[in-house]
Amino acid sequence: MNNGFEGFYFKHQADGMTLALIPGRSRREAFIQVVTNDRAYYLPYAPDAYGMDGVMRVGDSRFSADGIQLNIADRGLTLNGSVRYHGLTPIRGDIMGPFRFFPMECRHTVVSMRHRLEGALVMNGRTLDFTGGTGYIEGDSGRSFPSSYTWAQCNSWADGDSDSSVMVSAARIPFMGLQFWGCIAVVWHKGREYRLATYRGARILERSPRRLAIGQGGMRLTVEVPEHAGHGLRAPDGGDMRRTIHESPDMRARLVFSRNGAVVFDRVSDHASYEYVQ
Repeated sequence: MNNGFEGFYFKHQADGMTLALIPGRSRREAFIQVVTNDRAYYLPYAPDAYGMDGVMRVGDSRFSADGIQLNIADRGLTLNGSVRYHGLTPIRGDIMGPFRFFPMECRHTVVSMRHRLEGALVMNGRTLDFTGGTGYIEGDSGRSFPSSYTWAQCNSWADGDSDSSVMVSAARIPFMGLQFWGCIAVVWHKGREYRLATYRGARILERSPRRLAIGQGGMRLTVEVPEHAGHGLRAPDGGDMRRTIHESPDMRARLVFSRNGAVVFDRVSDHASYEYVQ
């Protein structure tokens, strides 16, 4: 293990079910976090249980852009089976933009904004069939999550449409001895990608526990959520998974995206993921 962390976020949704898997490694251990509609599990592994060679290995489980194979039996959780991914939607270029050339406390990556799922898992005796569902993949690496941030992701909508996917984050970012508030967002809609980012002139217009709005030129993206508590998840701090943050992986949210005063979409989801750290 080195002095940092690396982890990926694999989200699976179908028929009201949500399962997010966060495999990775920290300075002292490998881990898998399992997040469901109802609760979250943190499963630590020995450092040598982790491997990365095109496919991430943690224990007897495998994770890649092609799908997952799980064989977990630990701490009151059994989770086995496989899910394949089809039709990934990568973004154009690195989400970090020019900041990828600088040392950063946390580097973000987006692997797929949405893709189709095929396969089933058995969790504590219950079959979770994700065939026909929707997936999402992103990742982070570095030493620590930001001290304050908002993160939201959604690609499942109440109207059943499948032509939109959103990821947005706003955070307090340490940079070369200073700090600033920055933001990144990708809006994928009807086959077109829209990028909002600090390095393109985006600004945080509003940030509160229940609302985030960012703007860039004529574009504006707003996320609104109800009050939420979320599940406690482990997060990196100085390379160790010793911090607790809270994520709501399956909550109601309204997302509005507009360009030059015209609404591109105004949609509600019952399956958005959301994190807010004061």
